[in-house]
Amino acid sequence: MRKIFLLATLFAVAVSANGQKIPAYTATDVMHVATSADTVYVINFWATWCAPCVQELPEFNAVYDRYADKPVKVLMVSLDFKEDYPNKLAMFIKRKNLRPEVAWLMDTDPNIFIPRIEETWQGSIPATLIVMPGRYKKFVEGQVTAAQLSGLLDKVLQE
Repeated sequence: MRKIFLLATLFAVAVSANGQKIPAYTATDVMHVATSADTVYVINFWATWCAPCVQELPEFNAVYDRYADKPVKVLMVSLDFKEDYPNKLAMFIKRKNLRPEVAWLMDTDPNIFIPRIEETWQGSIPATLIVMPGRYKKFVEGQVTAAQLSGLLDKVLQE
């Protein structure tokens, strides 16, 4: 009976982080998420093994909280290795209290998925794409702060 309970608990942790299921997306799926013309999308590409990515996670929590009542969606796309999905990723998200939606990028060939996301992307992470379909697009390779993101988001939301 203990083994069944333990397995059920591990399964629940594996498929859920902060109450959310972690979907596996292709690059096409990620870009398809950002299709509503009345919403600004902040899409961050990161990994649990990337120190600068982990350092900036609180910035995305702050943006998520600040714009909770605005037409802004934050999507955190993990580039973690297949063997880390979903178990290690789910536990990491829970431990870091990451509140925005999280997805795992299941594409493995950067030569194929990078151009589908952003042609100027050199492949380094963290990387953040801010897009409002048909109106605005900004891509930032490297760390960002909540203040930088807020400045960009406020500008787009006022237009």
